[in-house]
Amino acid sequence: MTIVDTPERRQLRELTRAFVAREVLPYLDDWERAGEVPRHLHATAAKIGLLGVGFPESVGGSGGDLLDTIIVTEEIIRSGGSSGLVAALFTHGIALPHMVAAGGNRTGGPLGGRLGAVPAPGDDDLVDRYVRPTLAGTMIGALAITEPDGGSDVAGIRTTARRDGDHYVVNGSKTYITSGVRADFVTTAVCTDFPGSGELTLLVIEKGTPGLTVGRRLEKLGWHCSDTAELSFVDVRVPVANRIGAEDTGFLAIMQHFAAERISLATQAYAIAQRCVELAVRWCRDRSTFGRPLVSRQLVRHRLAGMHTRAEAARAYVHDVAARVAAGEPVVTEVAMAKNVAVAACAEVVDQALQLHGGFGYLRDAEVERHYRDARILGIGGGTTEIMNEIIAKGMGL
Repeated sequence: MTIVDTPERRQLRELTRAFVAREVLPYLDDWERAGEVPRHLHATAAKIGLLGVGFPESVGGSGGDLLDTIIVTEEIIRSGGSSGLVAALFTHGIALPHMVAAGGNRTGGPLGGRLGAVPAPGDDDLVDRYVRPTLAGTMIGALAITEPDGGSDVAGIRTTARRDGDHYVVNGSKTYITSGVRADFVTTAVCTDFPGSGELTLLVIEKGTPGLTVGRRLEKLGWHCSDTAELSFVDVRVPVANRIGAEDTGFLAIMQHFAAERISLATQAYAIAQRCVELAVRWCRDRSTFGRPLVSRQLVRHRLAGMHTRAEAARAYVHDVAARVAAGEPVVTEVAMAKNVAVAACAEVVDQALQLHGGFGYLRDAEVERHYRDARILGIGGGTTEIMNEIIAKGMGL
């Protein structure tokens, strides 16, 4: 038994596997082609307690911590779900934590209490208006940081918010917004000084607010069942009551919640690798060439052994770092290393798995083909591999 393998977490794994088998696998191919996950899936996941895992019960969550969210993510993928499904169904994992930390978790807890900020007036109201309904599966939230002319340069955000009495007037644009098409609200990073100043504030902006336009649905290499949008803001009036925390504290809030997002992406990476090993082993046992099963050939067995080793090593390292994050340790460098280790392992394993599947692996009918496409975003989202290397280099004193 380990910190990630306890009786309670085994039950959580079983619950997740049953959910995937019953509510996901019969429909996933259709969702991939439709380009989105149906809204009712959020409510279904909420009813059995999966949607709120990792969020305190005090704000409508199911309790648990970062390690519990890892269990859910890992089991969804290993049970035949997809990384795109995780992105679509659990977008609130990046849309809500800032609100929880600022207003709904004054006494601390699994995901909140780390910003060290005194809750601002209205923060508890945001929890009631947005956090609780989202965790109940009746609302969908998104996080809008990335802009068309800048990716990982969060301090360079150019979308502005000018104070006008009891409102902010927002102008700018965002892109690559996960769940941006379906979202009922968007936690939006805006600059409250001159564009690119780094003085950032987080505002909750509701869909339907005049001046907010959801642009075209972006078509992607992978994550097909996760809708992605461009957003445009033209003189959008947002109540000051929709501000998360104090003005100009957004940059710190974003940085402090990056660790959980990066651990989630690392988890998706090693879980895809593990699933692809399982798929490849199954294929090589069933597939015969020249009168012999593929797995009977030493070259194939050794390749499978190497794939399994890389996947399990990545899993062990991510678990170790995640446990330190959950304990509140400042492990920014280690999180960056965990993400890069898992992404690199995933890239190699999924490529080898598809190769072992031969021509079938190249077809949309093959599950390994979907994982091959989905895996490519993991070294980009949440901070690119190159940005992670910069963080690691700084941690080395370079």
